[in-house]
Amino acid sequence: MRQYKVEALIYYTKLTLDKEHIVKSSTTDIQEKLDEYAQNGWRLVATNATDFGFAVYFYLYFEKDSAS
Repeated sequence: MRQYKVEALIYYTKLTLDKEHIVKSSTTDIQEKLDEYAQNGWRLVATNATDFGFAVYFYLYFEKDSAS
């Protein structure tokens, strides 16, 4: 049997000329989250991102085999 978990990360846009500021600011945070889950036996199986208003939502979907 498998366990599933979703992690949502939210980043807000700001007024800047740097159109990639969200990518730059989120990369470290997302990598830390991936490392944290991997250390606990979780595997990243899917991702998704969407924007709403002034925010960008990143969804990380993990799975882990459960001991029977």
